Amino acid sequence: MRLSALVLVLWLSACGVIENASDGTQMVVEADQLVLSGTITSRTPQNFERILALNPQIRTLVQTRVDGSIDGEATIAMGYRVRDLGLSTHLRSDSVVDSGGVDLFLAGRRRTMERGASIGVHSWRNGYREGSSYPPSSPEHDLTRDYIADMLGSDAFYWFTLQAAPSDGIHEMTAAEIARFGLLTGPVLN
Repeated sequence: MRLSALVLVLWLSACGVIENASDGTQMVVEADQLVLSGTITSRTPQNFERILALNPQIRTLVQTRVDGSIDGEATIAMGYRVRDLGLSTHLRSDSVVDSGGVDLFLAGRRRTMERGASIGVHSWRNGYREGSSYPPSSPEHDLTRDYIADMLGSDAFYWFTLQAAPSDGIHEMTAAEIARFGLLTGPVLN
């Protein structure tokens, strides 16, 4: 590989372009469940649709270890599709779902989690500034704020995430916080 091509590949990798061009998630069908893990990219919704077309019995999206998303718009598009299909979302006792993975979890018409699962949130960063540094009326908030309001009936959880931790940190939500913002549609399962 020529040096200039190698430099381009390294630069694109550093910018997240290469990672976003491939699907960073793994999806496995288990009866009527689609088990998802990894990082959500721009390719994830397309692969999700392909799997659904081949497996119309799927009723629940189970997230195991979803560390977030490198494409917020793709995550939100997939979330709206999950909601439109009436799918449930579920976290197993060993699930660890952070950032954009939490946004996807909110899409479930029915949202359940087993005791021991972890939900982590933080502010977003657009490359220039932390989301929490923008005034509340800033249009930078609109996409995710509106999505969360559509999923939960209020945007309060969105504002909480901005203050919970900076973009390079993570805040593991407590049971009281999960209940306060209505992230689950029923009690925590044993």
